[in-house]
Amino acid sequence: MRPSHLLLAVLVAAVWGVNFTVIETGLGHFPPLLFSALRFLAAALPAVFFVGRPKVAWKWIVAVGLVLGVAKFGLVFQGMDAGMPAGLSSLVLQVQAVFTAVLAAAVLGERPAGVRALGMALAVAGIGVAAVDEGASGPLGAFMMVVGAAAAWGVSNVLTRKASPPDALNFMVWVSTVPVLPLLALSLLAEGPSQDLAALRGLDWQGTGTILFVAWVSTVFGFGAWGWLLHRHPASSVAPFSLLVPVFGMSSAAVFLGESVTPLRWCAAALLVGGVALATLTPPASRRSRVLVPDTEAVARPGAAAGPGAAAGPGAAAGPETAAGPETAAGPETAGRSCAPAEESVR
Repeated sequence: MRPSHLLLAVLVAAVWGVNFTVIETGLGHFPPLLFSALRFLAAALPAVFFVGRPKVAWKWIVAVGLVLGVAKFGLVFQGMDAGMPAGLSSLVLQVQAVFTAVLAAAVLGERPAGVRALGMALAVAGIGVAAVDEGASGPLGAFMMVVGAAAAWGVSNVLTRKASPPDALNFMVWVSTVPVLPLLALSLLAEGPSQDLAALRGLDWQGTGTILFVAWVSTVFGFGAWGWLLHRHPASSVAPFSLLVPVFGMSSAAVFLGESVTPLRWCAAALLVGGVALATLTPPASRRSRVLVPDTEAVARPGAAAGPGAAAGPGAAAGPETAAGPETAAGPETAGRSCAPAEESVR
């Protein structure tokens, strides 16, 4: 990989990591569901008029849009609004790789090999350590929302694998059109018209900037650049850079938001990132004899959609809040195996 391509991969990981800090800032201006809806609206328009017609069946666009956009990013934004720290969110969303591996084994018949199973166990142990740390210092309910978002990201990853979109950016933009109305409806029901109108009337440059960053920088630029890299290099060369997302996420949250990183949280980070690396960079046992490069599963796209919120995006759709990797829709906020999760993965 050329030095300029290496720098681009690191830049995308940095964007997806910092995205969680931007989301935290945006939540000071908008209710979480409204913020998520505005994020997808800005990601879809005007880009949808420039990426061409959808290149996969609408059933996949709608399914991924609902699971990644509504479930994954809705939970990420609500969890962070309820007190889940931005840096910890960027880390915990990485467990989506474990959910993806379990679902892929059940739905796609991809049995995890011994090393992959060990990686999954380490990642789950990391989540357990993080839960103990957060339970002692913050709301456990908010923590569980982000874990739920990671599970939704895993579902969207498998749906995206089935869809196999040939163009990650095209897929991500069209997926972004789906969650807008459901999220707006949920916001009106759960957050109330008065709160939504007050947020829109009080819109200032900082609030506008957070929407544009999570939509255009994290989603459109992040997924587009990640897909561009995956078209030019093996997934096994690109995917490991997504492991930098929680590093940038926790670091930026510490610098800009003053979040503390406890020794227990560093321990959780080591277990989770190491476990995800083992679980996602080792080929499944059922395909080991005929796969020449490691299966990157969801780790190549941290939230969004999906976008890693999701994410994520996660997790993309993205990024972990997302992210767009070879096996995921979003990215942080998060498409198909050949080309590209919050939340979002967006982180």
